[in-house]
Amino acid sequence: MNMSPLTRTLAALTVGFAALAVTPVAASAAPVAVQAPAKHKMKVQAQPAKGHVKKHEQTQIKGRIDDSARSATTDVETLIVQELRAGVWVNVATGGCRPNGAFSIDVSFDVSATLSLRVFHPETTLYAAAYSDVFALVVL
Repeated sequence: MNMSPLTRTLAALTVGFAALAVTPVAASAAPVAVQAPAKHKMKVQAQPAKGHVKKHEQTQIKGRIDDSARSATTDVETLIVQELRAGVWVNVATGGCRPNGAFSIDVSFDVSATLSLRVFHPETTLYAAAYSDVFALVVL
């Protein structure tokens, strides 16, 4: 059967449009980017149990973490006591908090000085990084 060039072109266009109608559009089939949930903000409150201690005397840094998502998790949150040395925060001790958000971390120092300390909560999959206000501890 002989077809004219016009008939062949129309037949090819008809088959092409039919294929497009049956095939899903590529844009709707593309995977959708899933955005990670926003990390919760946390507030860390901390202070030393005593304002003055002797060299090598063990004392505690007490406080609590406050956040709205805390009741949803039972994981222990890691907390780090940091000391400011020459303009750099240096890790001194680590600890965790109780399920109610309270914590108590034991520290002792072998220098006589007024120390600038803070408690730091590193970033996790659930929480953004947070730290307490800076507080002083006098070591005699």
